[in-house]
Amino acid sequence: MSAKRKTYAQVGTGGRAEFYYGAIASTFQETSELVAFCDINETRMDYANRMLVEKYGSRAVPTYRSDRFEEMIAAEKPDCVIVTSVDRTHHTYIIRALELGCDVITEKPMTVDAEKCQQILDAAERTGRSVRVTFNYRYAPHHTKARELIESGAIGDVTSVHFEWLLNTQHGADYFRRWHRDKRNSGGLLVHKSTHHFDLVNFWIGSEPETVFAMGDLRFYGRENAEARGVTAFYDRATGSELAQDDHFALHLDRNEHLKAMYLDAEKEDGYRRDQSVFGDGISIEDTMSVLVRYKNKALLTYSLNAYMPWEGYRISFSGTKGRIEMSVVEQSYVNSGGDKALEGAAKGVSLLVLPMFGEPWQAEIERKEGGHGGGDPELLRDLFGEPLPDRFRRAADHIDGARSILTGIAANRSIATGLPVRTDSLVRFAR
Repeated sequence: MSAKRKTYAQVGTGGRAEFYYGAIASTFQETSELVAFCDINETRMDYANRMLVEKYGSRAVPTYRSDRFEEMIAAEKPDCVIVTSVDRTHHTYIIRALELGCDVITEKPMTVDAEKCQQILDAAERTGRSVRVTFNYRYAPHHTKARELIESGAIGDVTSVHFEWLLNTQHGADYFRRWHRDKRNSGGLLVHKSTHHFDLVNFWIGSEPETVFAMGDLRFYGRENAEARGVTAFYDRATGSELAQDDHFALHLDRNEHLKAMYLDAEKEDGYRRDQSVFGDGISIEDTMSVLVRYKNKALLTYSLNAYMPWEGYRISFSGTKGRIEMSVVEQSYVNSGGDKALEGAAKGVSLLVLPMFGEPWQAEIERKEGGHGGGDPELLRDLFGEPLPDRFRRAADHIDGARSILTGIAANRSIATGLPVRTDSLVRFAR
């Protein structure tokens, strides 16, 4: 066992939390120790503790409601705080943890708007503490290979990237059932989901966004769209609704033991409903989006995201001064917290084709790794909680990477609202 295990407190015990506390309690128990949970919901924390004991054979940890966050830090003295709360609250816990002398690991997106982003940047600069943003897609072998090929000069200087991401009607719909459907909570899919994709482009081409123009709308989900397609029967939530029994888009919390314990049984405390109808009112995020970005190195990005497609995955092409790279990935679809964590975003089929300007096309050899997000999840967890190893691809992402990834989405949201292009340097200031 290491001389001293690094200690962690985790804020937010919802759907993404087990990814972290489960890893600490099992694979990385020699180097890491969980010392506390913090959440607005005691039932949900109690369930996380039950998971620790019954699933991982670990010990239960003290629980603190969110209004006792500072008391938790003082009492448990964690080295690091893991933030897996609702996106719009990330900045609150990140900033206070930094000010109280802790490092931070935060789920993506780092936050949801420019003002909160600036507050985090300022706090990190002021305190000198570390912020890690968990971009697991950086660690997927095919994404690392794309960076390696670009860095090697295989296609010369990258001049443009075309990036098409498809969410199917299982995974895509899930963002419209839960808190993400309110843009105030998530920043919309261009922040919450696309932060992954915009970070990858920054990572691949070694640049950052300069000017962003976007269009987007709610074209499939929502009551008005359903009515336009001839739907006449509506329900508010799926669980317990007769109208939802045969609905492909319904999520029945009482049919999944994990979802029932984490959400349905916890409703009595905070009123949060995980199973809202995707064709209800009150949805303020888009499901159909297109974005055009110019980077500081003059490369261009054309990006699209659709959240109601018949298959899940993405197609990316890099055009350069010496050729082209084409990547195609089909992913395993999932409902968050509804099944096997290892299948979340697991790659079912990957192709990485290199087309030299003067030469025969060839398929790049890609190392296959098991695990969620194209095999990136286990690699990220090892990097976070295991013994650190040298990484020539510099995949660990800090608060600067976190900010640069969400600036594209934040600027895109502003562009959709105004109909105008947005310069990212008008949104936040980076320390020089």
